[in-house]
Amino acid sequence: MIIFVEDRIEVGSAFKAQFEREGFALVHLCHLDFEVWLTGATKSELMSVECFLLGDSSERAATAKMIRGRSRAPAIALSDHCTLEKTLDLFACGVDDVVRKPVHVREVLARARAIQRRSEMRSESTVSGQIRVYFDGRDPEVDGSIFPLPRRERRILEFLASHRGRRVTKAQIFHSIYGVFDEDVEENVVESHVSKLRKKLKQRMGYDPIDSKRYLGYCLVERRSAHDGEAARNIVSSVANHRSFDAGDVRFGVA
Repeated sequence: MIIFVEDRIEVGSAFKAQFEREGFALVHLCHLDFEVWLTGATKSELMSVECFLLGDSSERAATAKMIRGRSRAPAIALSDHCTLEKTLDLFACGVDDVVRKPVHVREVLARARAIQRRSEMRSESTVSGQIRVYFDGRDPEVDGSIFPLPRRERRILEFLASHRGRRVTKAQIFHSIYGVFDEDVEENVVESHVSKLRKKLKQRMGYDPIDSKRYLGYCLVERRSAHDGEAARNIVSSVANHRSFDAGDVRFGVA
């Protein structure tokens, strides 16, 4: 989810349409509404924000400071007219980048990913078992071959991969894919998308790489190899034999 703070309705609507064509949920809020939301935003909602975009406004510097007080997500200022003084002031308030309009959606997304890489050492892709997931809009790969997915399912897989090793809730996935304020879509739609994604991955890979726990959420996992399973069984067997041997020694000593 990307949040665009902009008081001009027509500008916000135009950006929202452009981002949605690229498969990204953009929430447009005026400065006042954004401040109200940010003050009461939950940790789950803040985790779902991939980037904050700040439109031209006299309140932009104060908004940037508020963002830095609650989130480390990239904050990019979009300016109609850039001056050195404005740019320096924005960087001083916590903005990560300043971009002059007009700018293409893909450039904004690329800049946001670059900021994330610098702050989190995040790469353009990540590997989980047989799956390689890209964060630049490309379809994932399974065993080196392209694995085409519908836009929503691909975005869910990207979100799971970006939080690999941690569980994410249905609400977090929903906020990331659809946005916090999308009232036209029910949150349960996530279950349908995840179910279809799991079925496709299982058919291709032979196992389900998405672990689901009721009330806890979803997690991307790697399949244990047969070698790992055999090694684990050998360890258990060795421990059991050792205990049996010790017990025999004790009995022999008593006799």
